[in-house]
Amino acid sequence: MTDVRIGPDKEVTLHFAIKLENGDVVDSTFDKQPATFKVGDGNLLPGFEAALFGFKAGDKRTVQVLPEQGFGQPNPQNVQHMPRTQFKDMELSEGLLVIFNDAANTELPGVVKAFDDSQVTIDFNHPLAGKALSFEVEIIGVKPL
Repeated sequence: MTDVRIGPDKEVTLHFAIKLENGDVVDSTFDKQPATFKVGDGNLLPGFEAALFGFKAGDKRTVQVLPEQGFGQPNPQNVQHMPRTQFKDMELSEGLLVIFNDAANTELPGVVKAFDDSQVTIDFNHPLAGKALSFEVEIIGVKPL
């Protein structure tokens, strides 16, 4: 173990688990290969990355990440109402994930929030928007770039 600490210009190898407030695990590497990233490379949201600054190999911690440092707050403008006719031949249910293509043909996931015979309400906010999360980490290695 070295005393190299997480910060700019470092490569980090770690196990992590992201959990909801009720303890449900959203994502985890504890049962797989550890993850490796370079600080600032965009693989971790800035709030998650900043929470690790100062940690070193061997550290095991759980930090709380508020929505503003995680996936943000839900944006009401990301909830769209669409004609039911756009979903013909599709069996809809609340919570169903539907993939749309935007003008640049990029896939854009949306979740069915409500529907009736005339319209469907789709939420394009990130599913974790507005949620406080627990970020459990075990730092395996930290090295300078």
